[in-house]
Amino acid sequence: MKQGIHPENYRLVAFKDMSNDTVFITKSTARTKETIEFEGIEYPVIKLEISNTSHPFYTGKMTLVDTAGRVDKFMNRYKKHMDGHKK
Repeated sequence: MKQGIHPENYRLVAFKDMSNDTVFITKSTARTKETIEFEGIEYPVIKLEISNTSHPFYTGKMTLVDTAGRVDKFMNRYKKHMDGHKK
């Protein structure tokens, strides 16, 4: 293995899926300013919009993940057009 090319700062990091609050711990060099307490231990945390616990490919369910309010923005923008088409 070549010396001096691999990161030295591997540490345990919590990754949190914000759509369903699932947390998993793994080693990472990702930088973060926030921490989270998980099972009595404080870890640096990386927040994810989607992970294998919420992605339809892995869950087998088609669910709507709307972490940025995209659906609400769409509905508000096109509300006047949609009101005339409801029956």
